[in-house]
Parts: sequence; structure tokens; C-alpha cells
Amino acid sequence: MESLLKSTRRIHSACWLVKLRWAAIAVLGLGAFFAKRALCVALPGKKLYFITGVLFFYNFILLDYIKYLTWEGREPPAKSISRMIMFQISADLFILTTILHFSGGIENPFCFFFVFHMIIASILCSKLHSYIQAVIAIFLFSLIVALEYFGILHHYELEGFAAHGLYKDFTFISGTLFVFAWTLVLVVYMTTSIVEQLREQEEGIEQANKMLKEKDNIKNEYVLRVTHDIKGHMAAIESCINLVYSEMVGPLNEKQKDLIGRAYRRTLKCISFITALLKITRLNLAGKLEKELVHLNRVISSAITTVQNRANQKNISLNYEGTETVYDILGEQVLIEETLTNLLFNAIRYTPSGGRIVLTVKDKSSEYLIQIRDTGIGIPKGDEEKIFEEFYRATNARKVERDGTGLGLSFAKQAVEKHGGRIWVENNPDEGSTFSFTLPKSNNIVNK
Repeated sequence: MESLLKSTRRIHSACWLVKLRWAAIAVLGLGAFFAKRALCVALPGKKLYFITGVLFFYNFILLDYIKYLTWEGREPPAKSISRMIMFQISADLFILTTILHFSGGIENPFCFFFVFHMIIASILCSKLHSYIQAVIAIFLFSLIVALEYFGILHHYELEGFAAHGLYKDFTFISGTLFVFAWTLVLVVYMTTSIVEQLREQEEGIEQANKMLKEKDNIKNEYVLRVTHDIKGHMAAIESCINLVYSEMVGPLNEKQKDLIGRAYRRTLKCISFITALLKITRLNLAGKLEKELVHLNRVISSAITTVQNRANQKNISLNYEGTETVYDILGEQVLIEETLTNLLFNAIRYTPSGGRIVLTVKDKSSEYLIQIRDTGIGIPKGDEEKIFEEFYRATNARKVERDGTGLGLSFAKQAVEKHGGRIWVENNPDEGSTFSFTLPKSNNIVNK
């Protein structure tokens, strides 16, 4: 998992360099045009435009190569990405040197743009490779300056901008190259030092997160074992109380039946809470989901059938607004059905008698949007995010039903997110609320 994360970061870094180069291409093309037309600076426009074109096609090739390496979600070798980043930076140094040669050489103050490349190299590459890039930059620029000084390469004057003849002034050249070289070395030293500290801190944070996850798994396993044992004991207690409450072992007077009835109802609530805790603990411990093709239509039909009697008891209208389209997703049918059932039961529980609940499914190109709209009590302002936390219950929900577990929505959130979707709630303009969640289509899902 860690190697995959690092590989993904390298790919993002390579893409980032490509994006920066698009900006550089635009600046180079517009800068050459503006300098020549507006500032009347003599520049070999055709040569600079040619370099801009070469840079444009070179960037396209790099972009296609990155797409090839990551085609269909492939994970390219880390060394391949690292070598490509090194190649990009070295090639950019060569291109920048060429641009400077056609725009004044050492007389062009933009020669210190090499500093930006050193910062980028120090961030994306190792310390050794960063110094290698600094050496390459110093060598390339010094070579161009030397070749122009000895007349081997033609020197392009910056007419109308800088003093002429400086490229022949040995003192100026020596001083500038000395400052240039030490500037690049110091930039690499400072940047790599800062980056090393940040990487050490990041590794420390990653290690701490790993330890927390391990401890959380240990906690969940412990809770799972203890809760499972408690559930067994509670089931035995419920069975015994049920026999007494049903008067199968003898008649009860009114007071005895009332007390036994209270105990029986409390036992059922405890079992319900323990069952919910078991479900969410198992979900926390689950790694990859065992996905299979699920027909969402059947899941919705089954969930509605499960809650229909409860809706009828409260005289609540429960309608499904869908089409004959077959909605296929990849996932665990039990988790999806449990999520839908929980949300529907919640809507029924907090909707007054005579209310209305509408379930809809919408096709959103890459995903399905499932919405449950009710005419219930709504969600207090500020509680929209908190209600998905474990054991949290909204203030108005506690008034309606005092003994809720506060685990149903947390379970729904985790189940939806494990399928690559998202869940949220909004209050309706008139009354009630709408719970919405998305599920990726079968051809877009990625194992998590």
C-alpha cells in the first residue's frame, strides 16, 4: 500500500512538471512576441518560436508517455517514473540554456531562472540527484558562455535592453558564473535540507497513523469478541423472559406482567444495540469488499418490503419513483440493502403519522444517485455532518425516541464509502429532510 502511494505521488509529480511546462510555453511565446513588438528588444523571433514549438510537441509526447504508463490503472515501476522526472528536469535545463543563448546569453538576467529548476529538482528528486542537476545546470550555462566568449557560437545581442560586449568581459563573466554556481548550490542545499525535514516528519506521521490503525483493529477485534459473547448471553436472557412474559410457565398478575414486559422490551433494545455494534465493528475490520454484480432494483424492492409493515402501522405513504431501467453496480448486496433499510427505517421512525416518504434513483452518468425524501422532523442546523458519527444523535431525534443507538447512519456512511460512494443529508425547503448517497456504476467501481 505504501509503495502504491509513493508511486502515485511520483506520477502526480511527473504530471505537475508537464503542467508547469504548459505555462512556460505560453510565457515563452507571449514573452518573445511582447519583447519584440512592445519593448522593441531585438530577438531572433523565428528561432525562439521554433523552440516554443519543439517544447510544445515535447510536452505532448511526455503526456502521452505518462498516459501509456498508467493505462487502465496500471502501476508503473517507481524507477521508471523517477527516471522520467530526472530526464524532464535535465531536458528543461538544456532547453532553458538554448533559450538564453538566443536571447543574450550571460547578458540576460533571466539566467537566474535556473534557480526555479533547482527548487523543483530538490523537491522531487533525492539529495544526490538534486546536486547532479545543479552540476548539469552550471556546466550547460558555463559551456554556452565559454563558447560565446571564444567566438565558437554566435552571440545574440539584446538590442534595446542590456549593455553590449559584457559577454567578452572576462571579469564580468567570472564574477557572474561564480555567483551563479554558488547560488544554485546553496539553493539546492537549503531546499533539500527543508525537504528532508518535511519527509522525516511525514514518515513519522505515516508511522503513527499505521500504529493507530493497528491499535484500532485490535480494539475492534476485542469489541467484536466481547460483543458477540454479550449478544449470546442477552439472547438467552431474552428467550427466558419471553417464556415468562408469554405465561408459558405460569400465569402472571398485572403488576408482574408489567415489570416483565418492561424487562423484555429493554432486553430487545439491548440486543438491537449489540447487533448494530457488531455490524459496524465487522465493517470496520473488513478489508476489501467481496464485490459481485448487484441489481439495485431488486435490493430496493427487498428493502421496501422489509419496512412496508412499519410504514403501514404509522399510516405513512412509502413510494418508489424509478424506471424499468436495470441499475447494475458492483458491491456487497447485504451491505447495500442494510444501508437502504436503515435509512428507510430512520425516515419512518422520525416521520409523523400520515406523512410521506419517497425513494428515487437517478442515473448520473458515472454513478447512481439514491435519495430518500421524507416529511419528518428534519435535521437541526449544524448537525448535518455530525449525525454520521458513531453514537451521535440529533437533539430533536432524542426527543422523539430516547433509546436509539446512534450507529445506523454511521454504518450507512461506512458502507457507502467502502463502495466508493458518498452520503449526505439536506433539509427540504418545506418540511422534512432528504438523505442522498451515490454508488458508482459497475464499470466505474475500483476495489478499495
